[in-house]
This record gives sequence, structure tokens and C-alpha cells, in this order.
Amino acid sequence: MMTYVRRFALVCALGALGVGTAACGGSDGSAGHPGRGVVSASASASAAPSRPPTLAPGPAGLTPVFKSAPHPRDRTVALTFDADMTADEGARAAAGEHFDNPALIATLRRLKVPATVFMTGRWAEEYPAEAKSIGSDPLFEVANHSYSHYAFTGQCYGLPTVPPAQMRTDVERAFTAFRKAGVKRTVPYFRFPGGCYDQEVLRKLTPAGVTAVQWDVVSGDAFATDSDAVAQQVLDGVRPGSVVVMHCTRSAAPATEAAVRAVVPKLRERGYRFVRVSELIGSTAGR
Repeated sequence: MMTYVRRFALVCALGALGVGTAACGGSDGSAGHPGRGVVSASASASAAPSRPPTLAPGPAGLTPVFKSAPHPRDRTVALTFDADMTADEGARAAAGEHFDNPALIATLRRLKVPATVFMTGRWAEEYPAEAKSIGSDPLFEVANHSYSHYAFTGQCYGLPTVPPAQMRTDVERAFTAFRKAGVKRTVPYFRFPGGCYDQEVLRKLTPAGVTAVQWDVVSGDAFATDSDAVAQQVLDGVRPGSVVVMHCTRSAAPATEAAVRAVVPKLRERGYRFVRVSELIGSTAGR
């Protein structure tokens, strides 16, 4: 049985604490400059661009960090879903635990909601057919959530850590797993497990050429069983240009699909348009 400490670690690692990103931001959650930088390209509203937009490196060449779109032209919001699976959870999957959520993906398709899926390489290896299906659908784009879902800083809520010398390799190994699974629509975005990062980590990942993507709305869906509470937390937090963090794991986020069914029509009633993260990043061009 999962210990309380392990459960708490996973809750934070999934970005589920409803106290904002500072709680899971590592020893220096302010590292980088969310939402700043020059955009290298603009995104298409209807399909992932052939050259997805990225932010220019931050000060001293640090990996740029995107949190939300500042002053968007219209009411746009990006729903993002972390497909989490750590490198050591194969035995649990073999025993029947479900780290995927096909019903959630089906609901997004039925409701025609574009989304960005932050996938671990280990998840793509466990569910290659699903990874390929998501990564072949113009509605979605697949971003990198590391290979192992191990933390990139110390003191990240009890998660195992990636050695500094292997951080870039861990990110690249995830992209390799996507290619092997047949994922086509990948974007050069990276989400830190647990949301934990600091300036040194941003420096080490600069050669990987990724834009780090955080969030400004925590859904609280990890381990939640009350879909209404999850939906209300999202509805209370969304602002134009928001990035919402949710999850694509049945065992760790069982209420997410029902919450999405509640959130989507209400946000559309408020005039919101759902977009992928690439469009939010692209929308900041020229600002």
C-alpha cells in the first residue's frame, strides 16, 4: 500500500495541490521568467505548426519558462494533461493499475477540445498505441514530461531525482520513446515533474532547446474523487491566457474526465476558446 509520504509526493508531483505553482516550484520556483521572451514563430489555431513556437532563451541563456499568455487578444485557455508514469512503475501496470485514461481522450475528441498532453517516455512505452493515436490527432500536441518522471531538483516532495549529468539525456530519451511509439505531433516543450526547477536546472537544459511550460491554474484533480470540486477549482482560476494543469491517469486522477465534461461547456458559455499551448506561446509574438 502506498505510504502517506509517497502519496503526498505524488500529489505534488502531479501538480495537484491547490496552492499554486510556488508550492511545487522547487528551491527557486521564481527561476526563469514565465511568459517573457521573444517568440520565434506563431502558431496556427487549427493545427499544430510545422515549426512550433518557442520562447527565446532567458538571461544568461537559461531555458525559457512559460506560465501563461500575458494580455491575450481574446479569451483563450489551454487545457494540459500530464500522462504520468515513472520509470519504476512497470510492475504496477502489469498488475492492472491504469496509468492511461482513454475515456478522457474520447471526451476531448467528442467535445472538440484541443489540448496539449505532457507525456513521460515511460508512459509512451507502456501505451504505445494510445501515444500514437494521441500524437496523430490534429486536435492534440504531445510535449515532454521527462522519461522517468523523476525530479530535476532535490527536495521535490520525495520524488527520486535525476542526476545532473543525466538531465538532458532524460529529456531526449522521452522524445526518442515518442518517435518509437509513432507519435508525430510533438512540440519542443518540457514540463518539470512536480513543477520543481531552479536556475541551475534551466542552465543544464539549455542545450535541449526546449521551452519549459508551467501553469497558472491548478485543477486539483490528482487523487480527487469529487469531479464537481475539481471543475469548480478550474472555473474559479481560469483567466484569459491561462494554462490549466490536469492529468491523464485513471488511477491517480479518476475524476478528471467528469470534471472536463463540466468545465468545457461552462467556459464556452463565458466566451472562452480552447487552444493548445503552442497557440498561447505563438499569440505573444510581437508583444
